[in-house]
Amino acid sequence: MIVLRRFYTIYAGLMFLVTFLILFPVFLICIWIPNWETYGRKVNQFWAKAYFTLIFLPIKIEGKEHIQKGQSYVFAANHFSYLDIAMSGFLPGDVVYIGKSSIRKVPLFGYYFSRLHIAVDRSSLKSRGEVLIRAKKHISKGSSIVIYPEGGITADSPPFMSKFKDGAFNLAIDKQIPLIPVTLSYNHLILPDDGRLLLNFKRGKIVIHPPIPTEGMNSRQVPELRQQCFDIIQKQLLKDNSQAIKA
Repeated sequence: MIVLRRFYTIYAGLMFLVTFLILFPVFLICIWIPNWETYGRKVNQFWAKAYFTLIFLPIKIEGKEHIQKGQSYVFAANHFSYLDIAMSGFLPGDVVYIGKSSIRKVPLFGYYFSRLHIAVDRSSLKSRGEVLIRAKKHISKGSSIVIYPEGGITADSPPFMSKFKDGAFNLAIDKQIPLIPVTLSYNHLILPDDGRLLLNFKRGKIVIHPPIPTEGMNSRQVPELRQQCFDIIQKQLLKDNSQAIKA
C-alpha cells in the first residue's frame, strides 16, 4: 500500500508541475496586461479542476447555491493540509487567496502567486497590516478573499482545529460583507501533515456554508463572529469524520 501511495504521490506531483508549466505563460499574460488579474484567477480555477481530474481525485462540493453572483465574500476555511489552497480553487467567483510569504521563494510559482494573490509574513505586524489593506482593495474591486484563520497548518489533532485568529473576521466586519465558513472535510486524510508527503486515495469534500451577514456589526463583535464560524466548521468536520475518529 505504501508503494502504491508513493507512486500516486509522484504522479500527482508531476501532474502539478506539468500543468503549472503549461499554464504559466497564460498566467504571465494575465499578470503583465493591466487589469487582467481577474482572468488569471479564472485560469487558476480551471487549473484546479483540471488537476484534480488528472490525478483521479473527485471533489464533492456542497453549498454552491449559497454564492450570489456579483457579491464579495470573506471565505474562512480550516487548514490541515498542503492540499487546501489547491482545493480552494473550486470556490466560485473571483477569489483571492491569502497564503504564507514563504510561497514567494518557490521558483515561478512564487511569482505567479504573489502577483495574483496575497502572501503574508505572519510573524510581521507590518506585513499583516499591509495584507489587510491589499485585501480591502481587492474587495472594493468586487473580489472575494479566502483566509485560513488558524494562521497556518497548526492543528495537532485533526479534525480538531486550532484557535482562530481575528483577521478574517475583522476584514468581513470592516468591509460589511458576508463571511462564509468553508469546511475542507478530508484533506487531512488525503494528504496528512505528517512529514511523509504521501497521498491517500479518498474522495475530497468541500462544504460551503450559508453566509453570515456582517452588516451593522462592529469590531466589538469580532469574537462572536469568530466563534460562530469556528463552531460551524468544527461541527461539520466532526460530522464528516465521525467514522475516522471512532476508528
